[in-house]
Amino acid sequence: MTMTAPAGLRRVTYGVIGCGMMGQEHLRNIALLPGTAVGAIFEPDAQMRARAAALAPQAQMVDSIQALLAVPDLDCLLIASPNFLHVAQLQAIAAQRPLPVLVEKPLFTDLHDVAAVDAFAASYPAPVWVAMEYRYMPPVAQLLQMAPEATGGIRMLTIREHRYPFLSKVGNWNRFNRYTGGTFVEKCCHFFDLMRLAIGADPVRIMATGGQALNHLDEDHDGQTPDIFDHGYVAVEFQGGVCAMLELCMFAEGSRWQEEISATGPRGKIEAFVPGPTRFWPDHLGAAPVAQVVVSPRDPMGPQILPVPVDPALLAAGDHNGSTFYQHQRFLDLVRGGRVRPEVTVTDGKWAVLMGLAAERAMTTGQVITL
Repeated sequence: MTMTAPAGLRRVTYGVIGCGMMGQEHLRNIALLPGTAVGAIFEPDAQMRARAAALAPQAQMVDSIQALLAVPDLDCLLIASPNFLHVAQLQAIAAQRPLPVLVEKPLFTDLHDVAAVDAFAASYPAPVWVAMEYRYMPPVAQLLQMAPEATGGIRMLTIREHRYPFLSKVGNWNRFNRYTGGTFVEKCCHFFDLMRLAIGADPVRIMATGGQALNHLDEDHDGQTPDIFDHGYVAVEFQGGVCAMLELCMFAEGSRWQEEISATGPRGKIEAFVPGPTRFWPDHLGAAPVAQVVVSPRDPMGPQILPVPVDPALLAAGDHNGSTFYQHQRFLDLVRGGRVRPEVTVTDGKWAVLMGLAAERAMTTGQVITL
């Protein structure tokens, strides 16, 4: 995939905080966008820093956020560090040099962070965009666009993700609830964000069941066994009575589709089917599946299958069906002044975490959680 910068396009230089697996995906996608550069990187892990340097050889490697913020030619920041670091890093940026920020999900990991997040949002003078890549997967974006007409107004929404277990990350931080917020925060805040976006309302009640059935139970990290959940069901009631459900299984990597989303209303149903990362598709099965959107009207009955191919270069650049590239396109439009506000606000990021924390609490207590 080659893209030429239009004449007069303002060059945007990123400062990047955190270059583990997701940070490297961001670097690969930034490199595909015209008129962009990575000016500085803060990544404390030596191995991840070396990989980041190979992807962004012109970037200056620094030893702290403070040093990164002192690099003069930065136009915006990307935070892709471990979840539990986000709030303190946002506060450090606010204190030294408030720039437009794209911060990876989840925005925070604990209810005790809410006051700090609210205070940050109330005073930060630059735009903050929470990275919710699943909104920008081409089949999901098409479902969101077509759903009002196809359904006549969503009354039921179901999201199913059957995927592989958590991959290994630096220091195994993603194995423990105290660092991630729990699976239904770390992984599923994407889906709770999609629910609010598609339905256009806030949640009022959450019920859930799930736990840790198989994954990581045989691991030992400094004498500690991981406590991260690997499956569950979450039922959500929204304002206005619309209901939604999430089904997660993280020991189902043999599935054809990784995500299946179904929205139904008085006119009919629309579904999105999204394959997992291309790099995990078995070679002996041939070409990886192409994402689909299926529209199933009630009258006249008959499903309409709409393939949603994604540029192979975008599939190769990351594990999120091309969405990281499209997310950066929109964020860059904001930085360059073509967009007034972030599409995914701090409020959106906050709601997604609160829903995930409520799901985790419902699973561990058996209670129905009111929001």
